[in-house]
Amino acid sequence: MTDSRERRLDNLQEATGENTKSKALDRAAEFYLRMRGDTTAVPTGAFTELMERAEKQGSVTPEEIAEILDTDDLPVKAEIRWSVGDS
Repeated sequence: MTDSRERRLDNLQEATGENTKSKALDRAAEFYLRMRGDTTAVPTGAFTELMERAEKQGSVTPEEIAEILDTDDLPVKAEIRWSVGDS
């Protein structure tokens, strides 16, 4: 195993919060499959869904993006907050 691959696996383990490299790889693979799609298990991936919605609507909001990209493996949430004057 190369040093760069070892670092990448360590970083993946840290990012996923998994205790082993094999669990981190499993988690990352599952996320990739859900995002990419084009498989028997996941015919339409989240990225395709996001692009189709943007094309259909002309734009998408952060909330819509979060809704599409949210997974158990990597939760995505959007919150818009603004104020005028003193908060």
